[in-house]
Amino acid sequence: MRKGEGRRGGGEVGGGAGGGGHYHHHHHHHHRVYKRRWFGLVQLVLLNVVVSWDWLTFSAVSTTASQFFNVSENAINWLSIGFLFAFVVITPVVILVLHRGPKPSIIAASVFALVGNWIRYAGARAGNGNFGVVVFGQIVIGLAQPFVLAAPTRYSDLWFSDHGRVSATAVASLANPLGGALGQVIGPLWTDEDPANIPNLVLYMAIISTVIAVPSFFIPAAPPTPPSASSALPKPDLKTTFHALLRNRSFPLVFIPFSVYVGFFNAFSSLINQILAPYSFSEDDAGICGALLIFVGLGAAAVTSPLLDRNHAYLVAIKALVPLVGASYLAFYWAPPTRDLAAPFVVAAVLGAASFALVPVSLEFLVGLAWPASPEVSSTVCWAGGQLLGGVFLVVMGEMKAGGGRGDGWGPPENMQRALVFEAVIACVVVPLPLLLGVRRLGFGDVGRERLRLDEEERAREREEDAEEERRGRADGGI
Repeated sequence: MRKGEGRRGGGEVGGGAGGGGHYHHHHHHHHRVYKRRWFGLVQLVLLNVVVSWDWLTFSAVSTTASQFFNVSENAINWLSIGFLFAFVVITPVVILVLHRGPKPSIIAASVFALVGNWIRYAGARAGNGNFGVVVFGQIVIGLAQPFVLAAPTRYSDLWFSDHGRVSATAVASLANPLGGALGQVIGPLWTDEDPANIPNLVLYMAIISTVIAVPSFFIPAAPPTPPSASSALPKPDLKTTFHALLRNRSFPLVFIPFSVYVGFFNAFSSLINQILAPYSFSEDDAGICGALLIFVGLGAAAVTSPLLDRNHAYLVAIKALVPLVGASYLAFYWAPPTRDLAAPFVVAAVLGAASFALVPVSLEFLVGLAWPASPEVSSTVCWAGGQLLGGVFLVVMGEMKAGGGRGDGWGPPENMQRALVFEAVIACVVVPLPLLLGVRRLGFGDVGRERLRLDEEERAREREEDAEEERRGRADGGI
């Protein structure tokens, strides 16, 4: 990374998180980051990719899958919805496990993913496909997701300094939609619209999941010494953390839009085919639209996250991105009726860019807001809110679909325009909330700068010590 990479302080002084956090005044002690942090980060990325790929295994091939299992396409939608609700159910357990550290959480996810995948394969192989068993396997994989999706802030706090945290959180969190994109693209290639190929699709997924899950048991649990002054402080217990969050007036201003936008992103990317199809767009068009949403988003986050790691302008970024996300959902209402690829593609690209840039900076901002509380509570609660709303929005928007036969006042048969209005209205209603952040008159003055301030002061102190050592070195005859 950048400065401070692999520099060793005088004999690794103060190698524990104890000592009330005062040891960092010790002369010569430099906080450092370790190269081995990349092993765990790569593992976290791969697990997030594979678990969300598992989630959308059947979404992109819903017609083929419904023929194979002999169920309605709506039943296939419930595979996705059940997965989202499983997340919410196990949230309290995730918080407890993550509190102990990222490694136990990563192992838990690996076990659930392994077991769920092979149950799902057993269901797909049995007779003419036992849909009930597949649903059960899908829910077990759903239990894996929160353990890796909520872990990035905890991992970056434990292993990275304030010059790498947003990027580390971004890489691991955004691996999740990347997995979804792979599912959308690769699923149709493997099944080729032939229902007989469904069991193989499930088998390939089980094999990939197994290969990715196994290394989790071998990642390092924690660095020998803390990477920064802020992560060196002892973490308060969970009860203290919950009270701090409940008392914090700024928390809901980020929590609410985060949950709503994650929810709509989940619902929108799951329904994109059904939104575009009534206006004679093909499944391929919808697939490209979904891929644009995700790949442009990844590109945007790759640019913004390192910048924010350098200048720490989290608040400015949140206030700029949230209105952009709201505006994109509003604009999408007019995209399908143009019957032209340009409109949905452009809006999806802007929506992806704004959404993906927003996720890591919101998560890191919330960690700072709740600091010195441990990061797992704020990020697990936020993701759980997003998944819960994703499930709810999927159900509600599915119900708003126009009937077949003839069109309604909104457009052609089976159009989703009413659902897009629902999406646009709610997405715009939450825009003002984060704009209130930092407004002292309303009691929203707390914007969580303490964690960054501590790390910045520490870095200044380290620089002074370095300069002092150099001066002494010259005085000693330039050794």
